[in-house]
Order: sequence, then structure tokens, then C-alpha cells
Amino acid sequence: MNLTRQELAEQAASLAVQGVYIGTSSWKYPGWCGMLYDRARYEYRGKFAETRFKRDCLAEYGEVFKTVCVDAAYYTFPSKQYLEGMVLQTPDDFLFGLKVTDTITIKKFPKLDRFGEQAGKANENFLNADLFARAFLKPCEAVSSQVGLLMFEFSRFWPTDYEHGRDFIADLDKFLAQLPKGWPYGVEMRNKNWLKPEYFECLARHQIAHVFNSWDAMPPVGEQMALPASRTNPDLVAARFLLKPGRKYEQAVKAFEPYDTIKEENPEARAAGRALITEGKAAGPKHRTFIYVNNRLEGNAIATIAAMISPS
Repeated sequence: MNLTRQELAEQAASLAVQGVYIGTSSWKYPGWCGMLYDRARYEYRGKFAETRFKRDCLAEYGEVFKTVCVDAAYYTFPSKQYLEGMVLQTPDDFLFGLKVTDTITIKKFPKLDRFGEQAGKANENFLNADLFARAFLKPCEAVSSQVGLLMFEFSRFWPTDYEHGRDFIADLDKFLAQLPKGWPYGVEMRNKNWLKPEYFECLARHQIAHVFNSWDAMPPVGEQMALPASRTNPDLVAARFLLKPGRKYEQAVKAFEPYDTIKEENPEARAAGRALITEGKAAGPKHRTFIYVNNRLEGNAIATIAAMISPS
């Protein structure tokens, strides 16, 4: 990482003032000690206390970055207490990106242990706008001033889910029309062949941002950015740099843990990140850009961000 921790904080703060928020996907990584975190803060009787680290490290994270993506919200509806606890650890100008709980976005539950008896079954709450408003948005109301982005992440759909992309777009259109207004929404897609004009038109109709995403079976972010009309909300742009296209999540975990250093540079992703930053700065401070970087992209999200925001 070419930037010091202090320089990284200064750059991130300067960008945030200009409407560009850059941060990581989740934050509880001991591998970032010495780079982002002071290990001594979390020691107890001379040993690193992981429980203390996981409980308290968001406060130290907030000393450097102005946003973070809360992946945990994807797995369970966040409580008001949980959200307020995070907000209390961060400065007033810190904004959270929250992944909407998968109860809303999964059409059929995968055969994974965490779904228990629901595994393999259809999800009766798929695209349930009432449940979303009640179970997800209601707790967010208490911290609304620090909610920067709410992302509906749709895992890859299969032909047994939707025979045609247009069928999903029709369902999505109805769902988006029912959402309470006034929140910063984004949609992240994992079906590359569905990135067509009708999809972008649907999002634009409802002022929802398409979340550019670097993922296994998706085109690189730069290619998505080049698609006509892919900026679907004039005031909001979002991107998540998660994986190198063509690489499986499990492969990246195995190759990159414990995420303490860059293992493989991704020039395309870095260039796309820089382009989004440039674009966001040019759009002015009323326009917001959110960029989230995952350890699984290059091996260490902090160093990847430093490369994206380093003055050239």
C-alpha cells in the first residue's frame, strides 16, 4: 500500500466531501492489523481478543473511511438496536451501505445448511414489498440520515426460476413500484445476459441505481459501465468490486486468506474504480457515488482502495 493510514483517511474524507464514498465490504478482518487497525487496541492480557476486535473495530475503521457495506444485513433482518449500535461507533458523516436481507431477493432457497427446512423450496416472500417495508425499512428509520445505499442483491437466476429475463423484469417492475419512496435503492444483478435496455429502463423508471459488480459470471465493471443507459439514477451510482470475473468465491477465499496483502493485482478493476471516482467528482457533491471493495478481489481491500484513490 503506497498510502499511509493518515493519507488514506485524508483522501477518503476529501472524496466524501465531493460525493464519492469508497470503503470495504465488511470490516472485521484481523489481517488488516498494522495497516488499518492497531492490534494493541484489542489485546487483553497480552493476547489478541477477537471478540473485542469484532465488537469495537468499526470505530477505528470509521477513523479512516466514510462508508462500509454491511454484508451481515443480507443474512438476517437488522434490528433497530443493531443499526443504532453501528451508528454510535461512527462519525455523523459516515454512511452505511446495507445489503437487503435475502428473504426478499431469493426466489428458491439454495440447498445450504443455513436455510434449514426451507432449503430447496420456493420462497413465498420473494419480492414481498410489505415485508421489506416492515422488517427491513422500519428499523432503518431510526438511522436514516446515515443510510447511504440499500442494495437488493439478486443471486443468479436459473431457467427453472425464470425462463426469460423479461419475466423477471416484469416482476421487478411491480416490486419497485411498491417500494416506499425517499430511500437510496440499488439493484445488483448476477445474470449477465439480462443487462439489456429493458432492465436499465425499468430501474430508471423508478430512480433505482444499477449496482455495477465484479463477480464470477458477470462482465467486468468497466464493460458494464460502457453499456448504454447503465446510469439509471441521475443522483446515485454504486459499484461493488467483489471477485475477478471467472473466479469462484471459494477459490478466492482459499487463495487470499488472511487478506493481509495483495496477492494478484486486477488492473481492469482498478481502472474502473478510478473512472467511477473521476465521474463521481465531476457530477458534483449532490450526486453520490458508492464504491465497495472486497478482499476477494485482489487479496487485500485496503491496498486495492489505496491504489484506486492514490493521486497519480
